[in-house]
Amino acid sequence: MADDGSGGDISIPSFLMFKVDADQIKAELRANHQVQVEMQWALPQPDDRVEYDLWTTPSDPVSKDFQKKFKPVAEALGNRAYFTPHMYIYDGIKSNCQGFDGENMCFNLCTNNGRYCATDPDNDLEKGISGADVVKESLRRICIWNHYGESDGIGKQWWDYVGEFMQRCDTPDYFANEDCVKDAIKHAGIKEDVIERCIRDSGGLEKDTPNTFLDLEMSSQVKRGVVILPTAFVNTVALRGGLSVDTVFTAVCNGYLEGTEPKICKECMGCGDFDKCIANKKCHNKGGGGISTKTFMSSILMVSFIFGGIAFWHYRKTREDMRAQVRGILAEYMPLEGDDGNVGSPMDFARRGGSENLMMS
Repeated sequence: MADDGSGGDISIPSFLMFKVDADQIKAELRANHQVQVEMQWALPQPDDRVEYDLWTTPSDPVSKDFQKKFKPVAEALGNRAYFTPHMYIYDGIKSNCQGFDGENMCFNLCTNNGRYCATDPDNDLEKGISGADVVKESLRRICIWNHYGESDGIGKQWWDYVGEFMQRCDTPDYFANEDCVKDAIKHAGIKEDVIERCIRDSGGLEKDTPNTFLDLEMSSQVKRGVVILPTAFVNTVALRGGLSVDTVFTAVCNGYLEGTEPKICKECMGCGDFDKCIANKKCHNKGGGGISTKTFMSSILMVSFIFGGIAFWHYRKTREDMRAQVRGILAEYMPLEGDDGNVGSPMDFARRGGSENLMMS
């Protein structure tokens, strides 16, 4: 939620709700009716297709790893999920970056004479990547999505371009280098002339004129209340916490109407090897960090053999100890030699009825 200047009036903890809902509750209270309010954090589950969005900028360091790795997940979800990337743009007019005479008051942070701005990624206005460079790259990515992703909500070429750009051009020396950008566009299979025409037709970046796509992004970010970057939304609900591939995938899978989840969700949610599951469309290590069935059975057999060996050794040792004790008793109480000096046996002693004096002097 954006702060309209009244944020200081809110204490913590607080619970905020839409006015239309609050008015209904207040009406019940005024009628002296008992009211019970329950907070639920579950995602909305309207139907069998999930819509999810990502708000970021081309210079945002936090979301780079996500943008590098999420393409296989977007493709695996297919047309059962609809993705939309958004670029965060600062309103230069509200930020007083455009003077009364229409002059750009924020140096190289803005385009269109101070209308559309971005922060300087390297905090150096004299060199490196400028805010205007970030705005230009943002508009380029919006145009790429509009032509190569909006129709299916997957955007294979958009993900390819983002990956190629981060690999080739994501440095202060090459971020705004036209040759590097053209190379990334070429390797992503995108038609450069289509994107350049899109940038011009939307209003461009040079003149003091509105740009329709950038205005639309600023309007959307105000309506959504986007103030933290990066921010992901699933079924219009913002995700909190760290932005990672598996957390967004899990949130998307939880956004389906119960019983309509695609097969990839059932296979890969909670899989111990998430990346391999997405690639193979099947989990061979279910259980989120657990062990495979093969390893488990091998361990059981090994433990069984060990305990079996210990039991057998204990049985043999007990038997030998018992035999030794019997021999000791017989040696102590039975005559071991006859009158002729021959060794007697317990059976000979028994046949004689045990009449001999066992106490030898």
